[in-house]
Amino acid sequence: MALDIMCKTAEVEMVTWEKKLGGRLVTIVIRGDVSAVKQAMEAAQEGGIKQPVVQVVIPNPHEEILKLVWQSANRVIS
Repeated sequence: MALDIMCKTAEVEMVTWEKKLGGRLVTIVIRGDVSAVKQAMEAAQEGGIKQPVVQVVIPNPHEEILKLVWQSANRVIS
């Protein structure tokens, strides 16, 4: 539901996601302009079923961070 809210609220796209602890902890990675990502995260927090545990915006991620994100995304897609 949070991802749906984020994508409908702002110009963002999902990059990848991960489930931990049997689905009780879900990480969603989105990308877009910093302002769009912040707007999407605020909308998801207000309209989501559960409150997020933590939110982080990385405006200009280092290329090593991007490598980790793409490795995770490729694991989900494959």
